Amino acid sequence: MTKTREYGRSRLLRLAATATATAALLAACSTTSGDDDNGGGTGGSGDVTAAGTYPIESLDPHGAQGASTGTQLAGQEIFSRLVKPDPDGTLKGDLATSWKPNGDVTAWTFTLRDGVRFSDGSPLDADDVLASFQRMISLNGPNAGNFTGSTMKRTSATEVVLSSPAPDASVPGKLGTFYVVPSDVGKDDTAFFNDPVGSGPFTVDGFTPGESLVLVPNKEYRGEKPAPSRVTVRNIPELSARMTALRTGEVDIVWGIPDDQLASLEREKDLTVRTVPSSAEFTMWFNSSTPALKDAKVRRAIWQAVDFKTIISELYPETGKPADAPVTGVVLGHVPQPPVAHDAAAAKAALTDAGFDYSKKLRLQFANAEFRPFIQAVVSDLRKIGVLAEPLEKEQATFTEDLIALKWDINFQQLATPSYDAASNLGRLYTCEANRNGYCNKELDGLLAAAGATADKEERTGLYGRASAIIWRDAVGMYPMSVSIAYAWNNDLKGFVPDASGLPDFAGVRKGGS
Repeated sequence: MTKTREYGRSRLLRLAATATATAALLAACSTTSGDDDNGGGTGGSGDVTAAGTYPIESLDPHGAQGASTGTQLAGQEIFSRLVKPDPDGTLKGDLATSWKPNGDVTAWTFTLRDGVRFSDGSPLDADDVLASFQRMISLNGPNAGNFTGSTMKRTSATEVVLSSPAPDASVPGKLGTFYVVPSDVGKDDTAFFNDPVGSGPFTVDGFTPGESLVLVPNKEYRGEKPAPSRVTVRNIPELSARMTALRTGEVDIVWGIPDDQLASLEREKDLTVRTVPSSAEFTMWFNSSTPALKDAKVRRAIWQAVDFKTIISELYPETGKPADAPVTGVVLGHVPQPPVAHDAAAAKAALTDAGFDYSKKLRLQFANAEFRPFIQAVVSDLRKIGVLAEPLEKEQATFTEDLIALKWDINFQQLATPSYDAASNLGRLYTCEANRNGYCNKELDGLLAAAGATADKEERTGLYGRASAIIWRDAVGMYPMSVSIAYAWNNDLKGFVPDASGLPDFAGVRKGGS
């Protein structure tokens, strides 16, 4: 099949220059080396097939689907970022060789690698980084929300500076979801993403939205060439079908496996099963603007009334553990807090002393059917002490709209921190200005602002620890469970590394004896 694409004048000029240089190089080299049969070519590393938890609906990392798990999974294989997290969340350079803040952490300077090329052979430089940032901001997708009021400028072909309206030490972490595309990709250029040009380890060989993505090695990739000759990421919505495909070898890797499936998979001698701690946490905010929940003593008593430890052991024995802070242990800024012990009698007494109105139903909203058993268990425990909670399962769009509008009393969500930095969770969601849960505390605002104003990790962790102590003490929400992600893959695969965000990288995976 012939693939065509419109190019801007500047891109044609860059490609022409590249072609001239490449021709000169080829003239001096033998053409019989057979490099296409190994390394990053179509050689013997085998085909790898994966089935993740969510479909890939779009390949545009800047648009409305930019923050979705499927688009992020595709984006990291096709495009490059300034910085990217290791599987454990540690940041490392991708396009950037170094990054440093100014004195008040309102600007970050990124130095770019020389010699990076897109998959069509054209060079990648600061113009592409700048244009990609401006495109992301103009599309106002979910990732743009991390950079409200921020600007970027090009200071040379290998340097860009990102400036924020206020001190922001979390900028490098937030850039983990910012991907660079060629500078001539327009705001509404949807055709480009049918056959995108990128600088990541793979290029697209086929894409059917919501069904499958086929990747092959990018011969222009600056790093070590991908091991697989082809990677196919499939969407298999039905859990039983996904598990069967793994057992029969139809797919090589699956993840996001429910606890009730893990025991049987672990008995399969041809499979490796592993769970890894993630940045996601079950979070149940109270709407502190609701009169019934305005008192911190009431909120804490409700928390105390639920036997989360038992619920977790019964529903999530492999992939859950009681949380000990508002963010999980893999996130910068995590500081353990004292446990809130289950005590139904004490909870009932505290509510009665506070004059709690037991006749009023609390609206407990959530989305996604997978969380029904957990929500039902919470409702059941609350009912034991006379607290009435009405579970309201909503479609995702309605849930999000009502979440922002505070049309709930208790809100459940599995809240991740993809930047691995508490600034994008605590610093963004718990301020008076954000008003995401009806809670306002000027002391907390001051601590969060101070944590965002220093690049010293130890100092930031201490400040976030003090902020977490306030959030925990005042029961801004209930924080039941830290989430682990369960992976399973065929033993025939070598080099696969489970990822804490549910975004595994396939470039280093080898199959069989290759």
